[in-house]
Amino acid sequence: MSDLAFDHAPVGLAVLERRVITRCNLQFAATFGGTTADYTGLPIADLYPSQEDFNRIGALLQQPEAKSGSYSDERIMRRRSGALFWCRVRGRSVTPEAPFQTGIWSFADISEDRPVVSLTPREREVAILTCKGLSAKEIGQQLELSYRTVESHRAHLLQKFGARKLPELVAKLTGMPL
Repeated sequence: MSDLAFDHAPVGLAVLERRVITRCNLQFAATFGGTTADYTGLPIADLYPSQEDFNRIGALLQQPEAKSGSYSDERIMRRRSGALFWCRVRGRSVTPEAPFQTGIWSFADISEDRPVVSLTPREREVAILTCKGLSAKEIGQQLELSYRTVESHRAHLLQKFGARKLPELVAKLTGMPL
C-alpha cells in the first residue's frame, strides 16, 4: 500500500541520497517531464537553473537553522525540456546530522501563480528575504551588503515585476492576490 501512496501522491515526491534521485513518483515525472525511469540516478543538480543555485541551496541546508532535518522554500527549477518554473519544495532528511545522506522531498509546480522572471542570484536572494519581511538594513546585514545596494536590487525587482511599491512586489513574488 505504501508504494501505491508514494507512486500516486498528488504532489511530486523524490527520494534523494547524497543529492542524487534514487526514486521518484509519477507526479514528479509529470512535473519535470518524462518518466520515473528518466530520473533514477540523476543528480538533482540537473534540475536547478544553475550550479550556483544548487550550491546556494546546499549551503543553506548546512546552516544551524536547517539542522532540524526539515526544509522548505519556493524556488525556480528546470524541467527536462530546459524550461524554468516556480516550484514549492519541501524536504525532510532521514539523517538530520548528515542532511544530504538520505532525504524525502516534495516538489509542487506553482508556476500558474507567478511568472518566471529572469533574476540574478543576488536579486533572488533579496527577493526571498524581502518576502520574509526583512528590512533593507536586515537584508544588507545578512548578505553583507550596504542597505543602498539592497535598495538598488529592490528597485530592479520592482521594475522587472511591474510593481509600484514593495507590498505589490511581495504580492507578486508570493503569488498572493492584490
